Parts: sequence; structure tokens; C-alpha cells
Amino acid sequence: MTMGDNTKNQQLHHQQIFDVSVDVPPQGGSKCFDDDGRLKRTGTVWTSSAHIITAVIGSGVLSLAWATAQLGWVAGPSVMMLFSFVTYYTSTLLSACYRSGDSVTGKRNYTYMDAVRSNLGGAKVKICGYVQYLNLFGVSIGYTIASSISMMAIKRSNCFHKSGGKNPCHINSNPYMIAFGITEIIFSQIPNFDQLWWLSIVAAVMSFTYSTIGLGLGIAQVAANGNIMGSMTGISIGTVTPMQKMWRSFQALGDIAFAYSYSLILIEIQDTIRSPPSESKTMKRATQISVAVTTLFYMLCGCMGYAAFGDLSPGNLLTGFGFYNPFWLLDIANAAIVIHLVGAYQVYAQPLFAFVEKTAAQKFPDSDFIRKDIIIQIPGIGPYNLNLFRMIWRTAFVIITTVISMILPFFNDVVGLLGAFGFWPLTVYFPVEMYIVQKKIPKWSTRWLCLQILSVACLIITIAAAAGSIAGVVSDLKVYKPFKTSY
Repeated sequence: MTMGDNTKNQQLHHQQIFDVSVDVPPQGGSKCFDDDGRLKRTGTVWTSSAHIITAVIGSGVLSLAWATAQLGWVAGPSVMMLFSFVTYYTSTLLSACYRSGDSVTGKRNYTYMDAVRSNLGGAKVKICGYVQYLNLFGVSIGYTIASSISMMAIKRSNCFHKSGGKNPCHINSNPYMIAFGITEIIFSQIPNFDQLWWLSIVAAVMSFTYSTIGLGLGIAQVAANGNIMGSMTGISIGTVTPMQKMWRSFQALGDIAFAYSYSLILIEIQDTIRSPPSESKTMKRATQISVAVTTLFYMLCGCMGYAAFGDLSPGNLLTGFGFYNPFWLLDIANAAIVIHLVGAYQVYAQPLFAFVEKTAAQKFPDSDFIRKDIIIQIPGIGPYNLNLFRMIWRTAFVIITTVISMILPFFNDVVGLLGAFGFWPLTVYFPVEMYIVQKKIPKWSTRWLCLQILSVACLIITIAAAAGSIAGVVSDLKVYKPFKTSY
């Protein structure tokens, strides 16, 4: 293969945002190419489920005990079940919009924005783009904060163990955020997610590791207490004021919404799936598996955490120091969180990277800085296509998210705000509106009315959750100094 062929192949690859395909040299025929002329996709139910689980079972799972504590034994699990149903249902609506027209032979939509453009068009495309990419940017910040908290928890648990609990072990979060940022700069230089599919598998395994440890510690704590903590209505008035109770309940809705949000990258994941069977069938199955698995884990982790600590459930189950021992098990769990978040950060950042690079290539088609790849031979790895624009832009992106994380390190409130901001438009509104257009559902028909009622109900929940999270951020800012956060 000549250097020219290699570059051409790389450009073909670079168009694919999330394809988990094997890099097969084009040798002619449909064995190598799909119906759109791109290299054959090889994604399956299992790789898609791994991507979804990597994206979904993130730092959100650790705030569920706190969220359950705000809502109580009745509302907490009920809200989790409600969000799982809404997420599953709207994801199936969205997966039907991957192809415009016929579900087997219709034109492919490679990104969420492409699907909105094909089905809705107009100003809604720009609104969707702003919301989706701002949310991806926000999730990157949330994951940077969460990973630094877990790294500090390892340091603190070892410090507590050495001092026998006498040393308060205050640690500054900035060095840990910078360390995470440096790691992400390195991973961000890998051009496409198709070359990082293994990271999703590793990250999914890690998420099960720390969720299982959190669950096990919760069960052990309940056994040690000899009874199940908590109440039917959640945290009691007296522990908090009535106003705080209301804001915290709203914020808990946002936390649970964030714990389920992956619709913003669903189309990109679906674009990795091979066919036949049709991509929408495979995606529905993958959604079914991953939402069922995550809901089971969420119910167990949220409920066991609340049963163990009641009103005192920490905002982050494994780092809020509800647990001190066994310290080595906490270290393993927090290390698993960090490894998982390294992968999850890439799952969310790659569509944003690809969007900016694609837009830049379209605006400046003759720019060598943007389009030219420099082939570098890396011993033991092989050729690496270095693109200067990609390297500088992705590095700048990671630096910006890291600096913002250092300025605003409020894990729970940031998580709630992200959940509220992205939940209604990306998980409910756009999938519902696109499905109505795609399936030509008549206005004011029973089905149309049911879909609109679902959309309005979720909008009300989103507004309440956003209000609660903003109140939480305002409260945090009163006692906070930038870049001087320690735990």
C-alpha cells in the first residue's frame, strides 16, 4: 500500500465518528464497503451495549443514594423506574430515525444533528447542535471533577488508615484534575473511536467493578446496622429546612435524569452497527439490554446506599466517606472509577471532536493545516497519522474543560444541572418530534396526544431539576474560592 493510499484510507476512517470497524484495505466489492460507500461497519448488539453502558453507568450511579435520600423509599425507586422507562421508550423512537424513510435502505444519518436535519430541519437543527455539543462539553467537565474526587479519595483513605483517623487529611483537588487532563490529552490524539472500542469494553467492566463494590459495602453496612435506614418521604424536615428539602428534591430529579442520559450519542453509536438485521432492530435490543442492566444496578446501588446511611447518605457513595474500611477495597473501587471515566470522557468527547474537525474541513477545504496528515512511524505500534489541527484543537479542548473543572468543582450540583439541561430536549423532545414526522403520525390523534403529554411532563420535571441544581450551585458559591478547593 502506498503512502497516498494510506492517507486516503485515513480520510475515509476520519469521516466515521464512532464506527467499531476493523481497518480493512478496500479490495473492491460490498465485502469491504457498506451501502453508503464507507468501510464496512462491524458493530454488534454487544459492542453497542458496551458503548451505552460505558456512557450511562458513569459517575451518576454514585449520587443515586443521595438522590434516593432526598425523595424517600416511595418516590426514589419510583422516579428511577420512570426515568428508565422514558429513556428506553424515547431511545427506541430515536433509533427509528437513524435512516430517513425506509428502515433498511433509507439514507443514513451519521449524527444526532443529521437526524434532526433530515426530519425537522430549520432552526431546530441549530438548537439541537447547541444543546447537544454544550452538553457533551459539560459532561467532560463533570467527569473531570468526578475523577479528581475519586483520585483524592484513594489518597485520603490511605492517609486515614495511616493516621488511624486522627489526621483530617485535607487535599487540594487541582493536581488530580491536571493529571486527569494530561491523560485525556494523550487519549484524545487517537483519531477515531473505532480504534478505541477496547476502551469501552474496559470502561464497562470498570463500571460494574465499582458499582458492585458500592453495592457490597452498602449491604455490609445494613447488616452491621442491624436495620434498614431511611423513611418513606426522604430526608426529614429539621435535618434540612422546608425550602432546602424542596430544592434538594428537585436536584435529585436532575441527578437521576443525568444517570440515564445517553440519547445525545445514540445515533453515533448506532452508526457503528453492521447490517443485516436493520440497525434499528439491533439498537433496540442493545438499548433493552443496557437500560435493564443499568436500572438493576441503579436500584441496587441507590437503595442499598440509602438503606445503609439514611438521611446522611453522601453525595458520592464511594468518596463521601460513608465508608472508611476496608480501605484497600475503596482504593480498588475509586481506581476503577478513574479508569472508567477516562474511557467515558472519550465516548462523549469524540462526537464533539469529529463535528468541529468536519466543520473546519468543510470551511477550509484547501488548508494543509486542517487536512494534511503527517505519517509518523511509532516503534511497536506502527504508523500514526498526525494532524496538526486535530492535535492543537483537541489539546485545547481538554485544557479548557480541566480549567473550568478547577474553577467549579461542585460534583452533585454540576451533575444535576447537566442532567436537567440535556434530559428534555435530547432524550424526549427531539426523538418524539422526529418520530412523529418519520411515521407521519396525524396531529391530534391519540398517539400524537400521548407523545405530546409525555414531552410536556418531562419538560416540567426538567425545569424543576434545573431550578434545584442552580439553587445548589448558588449555595456552593457562597463559601467557595476559585482554584482553592480541598476535600
